[in-house]
Amino acid sequence: MAKKPVKMASEKQSETKLRWNGGISESDIQHIPKIIKEKNIKIIDLKFNDLPGLWQHFSIPASELEEMDDITRSIWVDGIGFDGSSIRGFQKIQESDMILIPDPSTAIVDPVCEVPSLSIICDIYDPLTRKPYTRDPRYIAKKAEKYLKDTGIADSVFFGPEAEFFIFNSIRFDQTENSGYYFIDSDEADWNTGRDENPNLGYKIRFKEGYFPVPPHDSIQDLRSRIILKMLEAGIKVEVHHHEVATAGQCEIDMKFDKLTKMGDNLLLYKYIIKNMAKKAGMVATFMPKPLFADNGSGMHCHQSLWKNGVNLFYDKNGYALLSQTAKYYIGGLLKHANSLMAFCAPTTNSYKRLVPGYEAPVNLVYSARNRSAAVRIPMYSDNPKSKRIEFRPPDPACNGYLAFSAMLMAGLDGIKNKIDPGEPTDKDLFDLSEAELSKIPTVPSSLRRAVDALEADYDYLLKGGVFTKDVIDVWLEYKRKREIDPMRMRPHPYEFYLYFDI
Repeated sequence: MAKKPVKMASEKQSETKLRWNGGISESDIQHIPKIIKEKNIKIIDLKFNDLPGLWQHFSIPASELEEMDDITRSIWVDGIGFDGSSIRGFQKIQESDMILIPDPSTAIVDPVCEVPSLSIICDIYDPLTRKPYTRDPRYIAKKAEKYLKDTGIADSVFFGPEAEFFIFNSIRFDQTENSGYYFIDSDEADWNTGRDENPNLGYKIRFKEGYFPVPPHDSIQDLRSRIILKMLEAGIKVEVHHHEVATAGQCEIDMKFDKLTKMGDNLLLYKYIIKNMAKKAGMVATFMPKPLFADNGSGMHCHQSLWKNGVNLFYDKNGYALLSQTAKYYIGGLLKHANSLMAFCAPTTNSYKRLVPGYEAPVNLVYSARNRSAAVRIPMYSDNPKSKRIEFRPPDPACNGYLAFSAMLMAGLDGIKNKIDPGEPTDKDLFDLSEAELSKIPTVPSSLRRAVDALEADYDYLLKGGVFTKDVIDVWLEYKRKREIDPMRMRPHPYEFYLYFDI
């Protein structure tokens, strides 16, 4: 059980002392008391990210940050303590003390709490060394952006993830020594055409036909609209929302692209708003990649581009699909390291039930303009130089955005630095190729175990610039094997009873 957060004692308050936290000065936090007063804030909610990718939090009274006094400065300077041994992927019990330093630039009025609350994302520090914690995913993202600048290749990287998800009416599941089951239901699901609903009005979405009929088939249009209004209120720029291909409430809401760390922040806020707004509607949202059999899973196609001095480095008016050579080398890095990337980009055993041929899944490690069966697609909606980007399609929304975005950037930069040629593009329907032709095309790993093994064999590119550290790689491998791969491998599957019980 986590210990109650305790404020660390402040040794000395000064402008200089404030600056040890990433260069933050007293002037950077002057707006916080103003927000508290203007918005009648009652609670300060402090959030941080565990290693697998779930937001954690605790709250303090707003009075703690209401005035710029010694107590307030102590929070910004010395932080607030927490038990790191109770957080997944963090410390062992004998080294559990950690501290959180709030980042004032992330402060927003919480969009879903009933009690007026100010939400602030925190960075994690070691209380002994006074240095950022190597396993803090947000710190890894910040280091990735710094490394990009240090290479001189570019000064900014932009990510635009398309995170898909399901909104169900109910979910029940359990796993015990003598049973295992899940039951999903959705009012718009194809399997409910015959359900006695008093009355059943039809308008169910057939399997693979959810992209994208209007209401009443799309039964959660208004809920998605309420969700994006909350996102806009919280500062997330939204481009579009719609029903996705699968039956039973599969959705997509696209955020406008942003820089790496900021997009990692936004992705967590995005999930937070969707889950809470669904709950307020008496429904439940999940970012599990493949919750339904026989229909499409949820991916998170990641658009990305490199910029320098305001110029998009991925554009070349004479290049294939208007791509520059830099962009092609970046693709070469993604394809070369794709197997190990999947350990961060498709990080669950369930991810590989999505990454199978036949469900629009991008399992083939090739690149192409427009072709959605390729792992890397070059969108062709516009010839505007500013819009030119590449789209890496294997990731899914179960990933930790900070880690996945950072890993993709490191792979792409490795491709640029080493001039990795991605080969010729593949502009044919890969699902229509013969078995002989398909056998020549490399694919992503078929399981999390293979992806984790690939990471163990190929991670040097992640260590460049100290972005990822060896302890992060080691704990990720250990966590995935002991907490996910082995427990899943050792449990009998319900379908095995159907196949084998009468043998």
